[in-house]
Amino acid sequence: MRVVFMGTPEYGLASLRALLEAGHEVAGVLTQPDKPKGRGGRMAQPPVKAFALERGIPVFQPASARREGAGILQRLKPEVCVTAAYGQILPEEMLAVPPLGTVNVHASLLPGYRGPAPVNWAIIRGETVTGVTTMLTDRGVDTGDILLQEKTGIGPEETAGELTGRLALLGASLLVRTLSCLPGGGCPRRPQNEEEMSYFPMLRRETGRVDWRQGAGQIADLARGLNPWPGAYSASPWGTLKILSAQALPDGSRAAPGDVLAADQRDGLVVRAGDGAVRLRLLQAPGGRAMPDTDFLRGHPAPVGARMGTEGEDA
Repeated sequence: MRVVFMGTPEYGLASLRALLEAGHEVAGVLTQPDKPKGRGGRMAQPPVKAFALERGIPVFQPASARREGAGILQRLKPEVCVTAAYGQILPEEMLAVPPLGTVNVHASLLPGYRGPAPVNWAIIRGETVTGVTTMLTDRGVDTGDILLQEKTGIGPEETAGELTGRLALLGASLLVRTLSCLPGGGCPRRPQNEEEMSYFPMLRRETGRVDWRQGAGQIADLARGLNPWPGAYSASPWGTLKILSAQALPDGSRAAPGDVLAADQRDGLVVRAGDGAVRLRLLQAPGGRAMPDTDFLRGHPAPVGARMGTEGEDA
């Protein structure tokens, strides 16, 4: 089929590759505009754009899909459009162009975890199962009819980055299956049950602020759910620490949430939570590199009883 693909980050690459490997004609790619990156602020191409240019696929980067998108699609004349983490809401004028509709590859089991960061929120909220859904995009946000779904477990130590990579491959396979049965109405299609709907917002830096009054498991899930970005963090005696990996531990002490329970080479850096304790296994200090807690403590000793920041304190 003649396809126009819309995607921006690494998550979309697997689906774009799968379209080409399955023999579909990718007439063009729409992706977000280049953005400054790093301390130097140099302009960087989105991963999907870089890949498309390598393959000789025309690339379009409208600042506003609402204003420019319909005209681009009308010129490209796709039979179907595919989106995978494009990053812009498509107006009805764009949705009306492809005769077979627009298929979205969403990284959750809809109608649960609608929104722009489903992988992160599933981990943060302690889910043990997630999956991928292909759906027909409509005017709402992730509200269209479900086509195909596939489940997968979430590993107890799996980070958002690791899970996103797995779901990207799972979604790519599901997309190829979807497009094979879409013509002629051969694809299963069912509306979403709004009573089972959940929506979670875009991630912001503030999402990662640790409240030590929460349970140890919640804090550990926050750390892996925000790894690699934006990262869980907390005020500390050493400045604001980024917490990249944490482990929930039992603790029966009467210490207050945020109190340092251990800070040595045997036990690592252990902090009291609202329920249990948390070992901060992988840390990053301001201006430093990520390192295990035991390595961090060699250069940043701390007495037991030191305090980590709690919600409401300046981090």
